[in-house]
Amino acid sequence: MKPKIVILLGPTAVGKSALALELAAQFNGEIVNADSQQVYRYMNIGTGKPSPADRARVRHHLIDVVTPDQEFNAAMFRRLASEVIGQVDERKGNAIACGGTGLYLKALTRGLFEGPAQDLELRASLEKEIEETGLPSVYRRLVEIDPTVVSTIHPNDRLRTIRALEVYQLTGKPISQWQSEHRFQEQPFEALKVGLNCDRAELYERINRRSAAMVDAGLLDEVRGLAARGYSLDLKSLRSVGYAQMGKVIRGDLTLDAALEEMQQETRRLAKRQLTWFRGDKEVCWFHPRQTSEMMAAVKSFFSNR
Repeated sequence: MKPKIVILLGPTAVGKSALALELAAQFNGEIVNADSQQVYRYMNIGTGKPSPADRARVRHHLIDVVTPDQEFNAAMFRRLASEVIGQVDERKGNAIACGGTGLYLKALTRGLFEGPAQDLELRASLEKEIEETGLPSVYRRLVEIDPTVVSTIHPNDRLRTIRALEVYQLTGKPISQWQSEHRFQEQPFEALKVGLNCDRAELYERINRRSAAMVDAGLLDEVRGLAARGYSLDLKSLRSVGYAQMGKVIRGDLTLDAALEEMQQETRRLAKRQLTWFRGDKEVCWFHPRQTSEMMAAVKSFFSNR
């Protein structure tokens, strides 16, 4: 029989982590992080990592896996998460994958399109083009080649823009066509996908409060500490929402109040992109965060039917 997993997904700040803790405590669960930022060490406040007390209460996996200057991607996540879920199943526990990184969750449950190997010379050429003409110009070129990328690749996502152009230039075929042909038919687990969402006004209020709480908790000092450790503020990990804005404060480009406002705005945009991704998955069972008893009943029924 395939291992069973509950996947708890939804936009940032909607309350996934708190629910995951409740589910894990109730159903002999272990939490598998599916957030692309919580894998980085020393990045705690801005990623919303579970507290030491929460991690002592419930076993967590795939947190603090790499340093901010090391690569981590969907393929690595899939391999490590699959290993962890197998181990949890052997212990007769229940794995609960929790996070908002849709690509990671898709890779875990449906497989991953690998594509052609990287071409370092071509990548260097694309990097040079970005430096000379700017990322927006290069992104527009990608959109002309493959208009569908506007729903899958953010205009500020340098790495995925480069990868999509690399795939096209190496094969003559857009990356979306490669992904469509892959079809993502692998099903290594039996999964129950539980989605959390609420109306836009409530979600945006949650986002604004959470962002302000992160700043109050010392996010700026956390970023200063990362810089003091020698990590460049231009690293991919430190260009993520929250860290990028605190970096601008450190550079003198923004005041802290302006940085918080931009952080809240960018987090709202992130939540919108996450919802667009997840709404395309017809397997997700959606709940309001306060529908705890209904979600508990669904998870109980899923895990009891073994």
